[in-house]
Amino acid sequence: MALLRIGLVLHPVRDTSAQVRSILDWASAHDCEVLVRGADAPRAAIDGLRVVADDETFAAQADGLISLGGDGTMLGALRLVARAPVPVLGVNMGNLGFLAEVGPDELPQALERLNDDNFTIEPHSCLEIRYGDGGTATAFNDVAISRVPGSGWVQASMAVDRRRYGYYRCDALIVATPTGSTAYSYAAGGPVISPAAAGMLVTPASPQSGISRPLFLCPQEELRLDLLSDAGRPALEIDGAVCDRLGPGDGIDVRWRSDAGLVVRLDAAAHEERQRLKLSLLDLPLLPDELRELGPPPTPVDPPTEIR
Repeated sequence: MALLRIGLVLHPVRDTSAQVRSILDWASAHDCEVLVRGADAPRAAIDGLRVVADDETFAAQADGLISLGGDGTMLGALRLVARAPVPVLGVNMGNLGFLAEVGPDELPQALERLNDDNFTIEPHSCLEIRYGDGGTATAFNDVAISRVPGSGWVQASMAVDRRRYGYYRCDALIVATPTGSTAYSYAAGGPVISPAAAGMLVTPASPQSGISRPLFLCPQEELRLDLLSDAGRPALEIDGAVCDRLGPGDGIDVRWRSDAGLVVRLDAAAHEERQRLKLSLLDLPLLPDELRELGPPPTPVDPPTEIR
């Protein structure tokens, strides 16, 4: 894949300067331009980057994106180019990294793999959301209506293709893609859905009354959620980030869309195996440091032989 312009999306806090310099060194040797968003420019004050102030222009000009961060950074990168998807390579600078496949030390080899077309593309579906008075959003994991402490329960009626289905009274109401089924929905007790499946999963968190079981909808069905008159003032979360507050009478429409994201995979089989392992570790009642204690002790290293 000939990359003429690489767009970088950076973690909002972590230091990614070493990885940015590595990408710039590679790009200069391959006649490739490196772009960065205006929002990320203050944390990427490195000579050789071209700053593009507007997100839409940045997305339109990049032939591919490299996400330097955790899964949240990669989800943001996918949302940036959802209208006209380009390949996104995730470099995991975080902890678990379900979406991001490449470690920081593997970045130079990954860039060469891209240049040699030695990779596969993993398509990802998204949710297209309309809410309130003309608000729109795109979610690759999930959209959630979440209770804000002190602001009352989430109480909403649900309609599928304009047919009334029932109502919820719960702490949160989560609508997830199959890939997103291992995120908030999974934490709320929802099932794991194969990423190869098509459709969207509706999961209530801590249901008090009404519908209490997860529901999986087919890809052609449109979902409508309306907050009841005695509902609280819940938050609207897109891929884990609060984007707005809703109130009684407000509603959201959700549609499933296929192939909205293109994720670069260098070894799809190995990545899938690591995914299963990481998911199983989430159910262990142990902290990361405690998990390391379960491993074998480090092999002792003999002191160097003194030469006389």
